[in-house]
Amino acid sequence: MAIEKALLLIADIGGYTRFMRQHRFGLAHAQDTVAQLLEAVIDASGRFKLAKLEGDAAFFYAVGDDVTPVARQVAAIRRAFLARKEQLVIDRMCRCDGCTQVGALTLKFVAHAGEVAFQKVKHLTELAGVDVILVHRMLKNDVPVSEYVLMTDAVHQGLEPELRQLSQGLEHDFEGMGRTATHYLDLSTLVASVPAPRPSLPRKLWRKLTLELRSLKYVLGLKEACEGFRNVEVVDAIVPKKP
Repeated sequence: MAIEKALLLIADIGGYTRFMRQHRFGLAHAQDTVAQLLEAVIDASGRFKLAKLEGDAAFFYAVGDDVTPVARQVAAIRRAFLARKEQLVIDRMCRCDGCTQVGALTLKFVAHAGEVAFQKVKHLTELAGVDVILVHRMLKNDVPVSEYVLMTDAVHQGLEPELRQLSQGLEHDFEGMGRTATHYLDLSTLVASVPAPRPSLPRKLWRKLTLELRSLKYVLGLKEACEGFRNVEVVDAIVPKKP
C-alpha cells in the first residue's frame, strides 16, 4: 500500500426532489439522466483520474502536490455539465418527474489536498486515509449557494489571486474532524452559462428510444433505480387512512 500526496475532488449532482417508489418511469429516467451527466463530468475531468462513482457523485484524484489545476478543471467540468444538461432539456419528450426536473439539477464540488493510501485490487485503485474521509465529510456543509466549489486551505492557496479574492471563508466543524477552515467559490463566477443547443427532431426521437431501452431494466424491476444516490429521496406512497 503506497502513500502519496494527492489532490482530491468530488463532483456531486443534486436538485432532484422526492420520488414515490412506485413511479418506476420517473426513477428509471432519473437514473439515466444522472448517468449521462456523470459521463459528461468524467469526460471533462482532464488530469484527474476517476477513483469511483458514488451514486450521483464522482470521486476524482490527481497524484502530486500541485493544486493549481483545480479552478481550471472545475470550470471545464461545469461547462460540460451545463452543456449536457441543456441538451437533455432540449431533447426531452417525456413528462415524468425524472425528465421534467432536469433543468433544476445542480453541480457542486468539494476539494482537498493531502496524503492518501493507494491500494490496487485487480484493475481498481482504492483510496484510503483521513484526508479521503475529510473530503467526503465536506459534502455536508453550510455553504449558502447551491452550486459551488468548497475548498480547504491547502487548495485555496493554489487559486489564482483574482479567484481567491472572489472566494468566501467559512469555518466548519466536520464530523470527527473538528474545526476546519474552508473557502467556497460560487460556480457562476467560473462559468455562468453555455450556448443553448439547437433542437433536432431526429435526435429527440433517437434519444427517446435509447432512453427507454436503457431504462427498461429499472422499469421492469430487474435493477434498483437510484440506489446509492445521495441526493435522490425515494419514499413509499402514503396510503390514506380509512375513516
